[in-house]
Amino acid sequence: MNVLIWFRRDLRAADHPALSLAAGMGRVLPLYIVEPEFWRQAYQAGRHWAFAAESLAALREDLGALGAPLILRVGPAEEVLDRLCRQHHIARILSHAGPETQWSAARDHRLRGWAREAGVDWRELPLPAPSDPAAEHPALSPVPGLEPGPIPTAKALKLAEDRCPHRQAGGRAQGLLLMDSFLARRGEGYRSASTSPLGAERASSRLSAHLAFGTLSRREIAAAATARQAERPGGAWASALSAFRSHLALRDTLMQQTPPPAAEQAAQVDAARLAALERGETGLPFLDACLRYVAATGWLPSRLRGMVASVATGQLGLDWRAAGPVLARRFTDYDPSLFWPLLRQAVQTGAPCNPVRFGQMQDPSGAFTRAWVPELAPVPDPFLHTPWAWSGFHRLAGRRYPEALVSPGPRSGPRSGPRAAPALPRQRRGPTAQLCLDL
Repeated sequence: MNVLIWFRRDLRAADHPALSLAAGMGRVLPLYIVEPEFWRQAYQAGRHWAFAAESLAALREDLGALGAPLILRVGPAEEVLDRLCRQHHIARILSHAGPETQWSAARDHRLRGWAREAGVDWRELPLPAPSDPAAEHPALSPVPGLEPGPIPTAKALKLAEDRCPHRQAGGRAQGLLLMDSFLARRGEGYRSASTSPLGAERASSRLSAHLAFGTLSRREIAAAATARQAERPGGAWASALSAFRSHLALRDTLMQQTPPPAAEQAAQVDAARLAALERGETGLPFLDACLRYVAATGWLPSRLRGMVASVATGQLGLDWRAAGPVLARRFTDYDPSLFWPLLRQAVQTGAPCNPVRFGQMQDPSGAFTRAWVPELAPVPDPFLHTPWAWSGFHRLAGRRYPEALVSPGPRSGPRSGPRAAPALPRQRRGPTAQLCLDL
């Protein structure tokens, strides 16, 4: 029997139940479909494709070592699958059930109808599916007569230029390096530093993009963390690894429970505010620093993700359905099954964060804010988070740095001491899932 394995957000050969199942059925055709319509969706960006393209190149190499290199085709999924199944006598398709958006759910509904009419058995394996993450894959017998096909560029897919100079690299090898360095060295401070704008870049595992695209499986990461915890059962490492494993388990639970976003249209929004959010020019220094940081890196520490979403939909008054795509395009680790339901939940519960107070609490020295908003260099330290309260701000306002789009709250003067920093409002649970599951 010829079996087609349709790779989607599971770009790995290891711990891949569908690949293991297909290997015992006959000749295999490993396939990835580049769907131009999918990449034109408002929540997709060039950084997502860049990470995916690097991961596909690595997957093609890994599958080639097993005997059946990855086949890549460009076009609507129904047309690609129909053509390959007819030409190569494919009777069965195996894939993993993936994160759904309204677009992908509608696509899969059409494909199920096509499969029934074509007499093709399409099996969608749930994740996690029974498998041994440490098991070796047997050699694969490929379906003959197929050209691998090139991996297109972002330009070929007509994706807008997306400069992200510090984006994480895709591919399984990169994910394994991150996992190993986190479990060997970086992870000890995970619990205390993973939400700090200055410490999180090192203390977080930075595995969320690899989980989103499936270059690593949650199960193999959990197994590695469990083994590491057994080696270091006490102290800071025990606390850090327990927290990390809890976040992994929560991610799995949320992915199984959250439905695709509803088919709703965004209400009329303030285009100027939406553009300011995208540029990181809202006039709120700490918020702008976070927005520029994620634009340059594709990543943001967990607590700051929740703050950005809260302020965008709270103080800035932007509809979550309009602000969501702007934020989704920034995160390399964008995962629709987590991002959308939890963004909506964040908006529907609790009061919005105060970005001034948040900045004073999270960046009391101002080092993070100054690094990403250099226009504020002349502003004295006591006024950095409230530059409008500085007597010299008129020389910057509207010229080098914009005036604040909205008032974030009482415009207080400089902080005179540690007591002057207002207490951070209690954080609601809304923004603490995908918006906090950056791992």
